[in-house]
Amino acid sequence: MHVNASDRRLPPRGRPVPGGVPATDGVGPRTRTPPGTGQTWPGGVRRWRVAAGVWLLGAWAWLALPVAWAAHGYALWGHLKYPADFAHFDYVNPHAPKGGELRLVSNSRASTFDKYNPFTLRGNAPAYVSDLVFDTLLVGAADEVGAAYGLLAEDVQVAPDGLSATFRLRREARFHHGKPVLAEDVRHTFETLVGPHTSPVYKTLLADVAGVDVLDERTVRFRFRQPNRELPLTVGGLPIFSRDWGVDPATGRRKPFNEVVMDHPIGSGPYRIGPVKFGRDITYVRDPHYWARDLPVRRGTFNFDRITVKIYKDNTARLEALKAGEFDLMRFFSAGDWARRVKGKRFDTGELVKAEFRHRLPTGFQSYVLNTRRAPLDDIRVRQALALALDFEWMNERLFYGSYERVRGLFGNTACAAQGEPDEAQARLLRPWLGTLPPAVLGPMAEPPRAGTPQALRANLKAAQALLREAGWTYRDGALRNARGEPLVLEYLDSNEAGARVVTPWQHNLARIGVQLRYRAVDFALYQQRLRTFDFDIVTLAFGGTHSPGAEYADLFGSAAARTEDSGNFTGLANPAVDDLIERMVRAKREEDFLAACRALDRAVAHLHVLIPQWSAPTHRMAYNAWRLDRPAHMPPYASGEGWAIETWWARPEARGAR
Repeated sequence: MHVNASDRRLPPRGRPVPGGVPATDGVGPRTRTPPGTGQTWPGGVRRWRVAAGVWLLGAWAWLALPVAWAAHGYALWGHLKYPADFAHFDYVNPHAPKGGELRLVSNSRASTFDKYNPFTLRGNAPAYVSDLVFDTLLVGAADEVGAAYGLLAEDVQVAPDGLSATFRLRREARFHHGKPVLAEDVRHTFETLVGPHTSPVYKTLLADVAGVDVLDERTVRFRFRQPNRELPLTVGGLPIFSRDWGVDPATGRRKPFNEVVMDHPIGSGPYRIGPVKFGRDITYVRDPHYWARDLPVRRGTFNFDRITVKIYKDNTARLEALKAGEFDLMRFFSAGDWARRVKGKRFDTGELVKAEFRHRLPTGFQSYVLNTRRAPLDDIRVRQALALALDFEWMNERLFYGSYERVRGLFGNTACAAQGEPDEAQARLLRPWLGTLPPAVLGPMAEPPRAGTPQALRANLKAAQALLREAGWTYRDGALRNARGEPLVLEYLDSNEAGARVVTPWQHNLARIGVQLRYRAVDFALYQQRLRTFDFDIVTLAFGGTHSPGAEYADLFGSAAARTEDSGNFTGLANPAVDDLIERMVRAKREEDFLAACRALDRAVAHLHVLIPQWSAPTHRMAYNAWRLDRPAHMPPYASGEGWAIETWWARPEARGAR
């Protein structure tokens, strides 16, 4: 597991990837993961991993260099923190003892799993399987952004024209069944992931990869259709698996990849799948002969002999199991649980410790997602009116115990965040699209409406009523109606009834202006299906953030994705200006051009009001068993919560022999 949540194997896609801080409060983590990742995308729907399945280890960039070069790592703008001869990452304990067991709860909203293959679309794979079982060509560090270092690859070389990246594999790299990791395995992985049996996200993210060439047994070259600052990182973040996975050893017949369901994955990562109790838990067993255990990028990491992931049906069961000592660590996404229910005998004795760890991860953009494919949400004035009825300040004080900060755009807590008035570089990109974009895009960055007092809320609701009247909605016959006499009724779709508590204040405020918001909780499987087919009005999704946005944003907000079922474009946004800004962001060769494009994109999406920003947590809230677990003194700034524990913590001596 790469703990650099902001720059992992693939980019964020809302289902996206790496590195957001879900703050769902009361409804559990709602980030989504791509296939191939142990994490979850927004909505808990498992998809790509924008691993975060193919994940960007760090979305870095093609650099316009005068000559091709090979190096031990690759950086977005050419600056690597760690030199070629570094011994280990600064945030690990290189002498951490091996042994013992880490017991966790699943980070997936799915109540169980029904396959071992994390890359195919259908079904649910076990939590963390991609991060623990599969190695990648490159791996990121949790104390820097936009950089990654050789893991399976001993070096990476980018061509002077930016049209290819070549990786030389380490001779010592081995799959779990003992065979070496070869260039043919890398090509097989790529061709499988862009084939017909995997999530469409891979095809989107890898659309600019023209092909893969095997130059010799241990040298592989990825060819690009055009220079793209992300692609060396994107392909470097592919989780690599053996050509033998899914092949019948007796007949040599290869199954179609969508039929590779319960076959144990053949990866090269630090763990293999061990004992499994379906519906209850899965245990990953550390490979004592793990080929990379002495590499600088792996020294001091993956110290537990066993990592057991337990499955519980709901948040209440998880919390009570923690208090009963059934597992060792749990991350909290509910401010209410954290403030009022994380207590008990084991906390009083010091066995269980409640701690908050401040991070510097991107905030992501957890939001109410408005499906603009449907009327009346296709009217920007209606969308603005809905946002004006949300009183975050009141909710944060009364419901969230002051734990959260308001999300303010796509790229919060990163250099890509737009602030204040656009500078000339941003304005130059936005002016040609006036008409397609609202004129306000050339003014101050859109800010979520503020309330917090009855007077401020009343003013916001009056402004909302004016917008609705302008859009043709008037109050008559006991309801807010359009010219055809249809009432303004919307459905909020959820997969957990506990979410009603958070939505109720917004429902109440909307009712005051005549908008009826119906809350509907459905079975999780049906929720997944309705998201995949865009069969909803409004949902909450926690989109992961990144310091290095790129091609994944075409899946989140691009016009082509809006027309593609099961894409990540849940808003249905199809705007040529947004398409152009994403393209410019991806193609930028200079940092200043990249920043201008991503900040302009931030403004464009904010001023189109397809998302109603929610909230984010500035800390990882975790409770853990201090009698069984030990850890480094400080958390690196870009680590995810559970990822930091899985990768760098270790068992105390008295717990090492316990099962």
